[in-house]
Amino acid sequence: MNLKSGNVEQFESFSQFKNLQAFNGHIEMWLAVHKDKLTKGELVGLKRLIRFAAKVPGVCNAKIGTVLKAIHEEYGGNGISRSTFKRMVAKVSAIGILTVYETERKNGSQSSNLYVFNRFPSSEPPKEERMNSLNKTSNLSKTIIKDKNKRKETELDHTYTSDRVPCAFVQLMKCFFPDAKIIEEFWRMTTIAAYQHNRERETDLITTLAIHSFKQLIRKMKSAARVANPIAYFYGILNKKLTELYFEELFELGFSTKQKNCVLEGNLAIDSKMS
Repeated sequence: MNLKSGNVEQFESFSQFKNLQAFNGHIEMWLAVHKDKLTKGELVGLKRLIRFAAKVPGVCNAKIGTVLKAIHEEYGGNGISRSTFKRMVAKVSAIGILTVYETERKNGSQSSNLYVFNRFPSSEPPKEERMNSLNKTSNLSKTIIKDKNKRKETELDHTYTSDRVPCAFVQLMKCFFPDAKIIEEFWRMTTIAAYQHNRERETDLITTLAIHSFKQLIRKMKSAARVANPIAYFYGILNKKLTELYFEELFELGFSTKQKNCVLEGNLAIDSKMS
């Protein structure tokens, strides 16, 4: 794709977010899952790049030198190197947080890159061909598929699960995935879904929906159809339930069916940019 350099406003069509709040929400979810993959310096570079992507939510075409200078000034001369910044860009691009496009000047010479932030993966129960979108959420999913019947001596059973995970959820999970780390990973994705829908404080509701979602996952896994990534599939089911609950509450507040459908169509239009 040959893009001509220019003001960031001309790249507004690349934005995948309806506003800055939506952009920040998706960034929070990305970091909740992948923050530990970045060094301190790389995280500083990413956060500064995010701030440069505020004018057009999720889109930035600042020069590397400009970003590094801003970091240098913010930290009183203790900035990061160009190689650290480039390493960060390579990492987050591989994860899926960022897509980088090269731009060129009118004379054909290379100009600054265009950085486009992507939405955090979410969908209805995923289609098999879309399951890879959350493959990097955790390497535990590979353990579930390939080694679920092989127990390692170093694995900890469900009794070692963190107290942050509700007991009701643990009691159900242990019947199918007794490993504490796997149980915690399922619950971590539950908290991300809850955060996305602004329900992180409604623990009882989220626990109930998570249990129902997990039961649907098990039913799917027991059927003839193969589930490539159980954690991603579980997340998709739970996200759909939370979305449906949101629309039910809108209806109770007096939204007409027509208004409800308009809101739904608007969300689908945004999600379609990821397909």
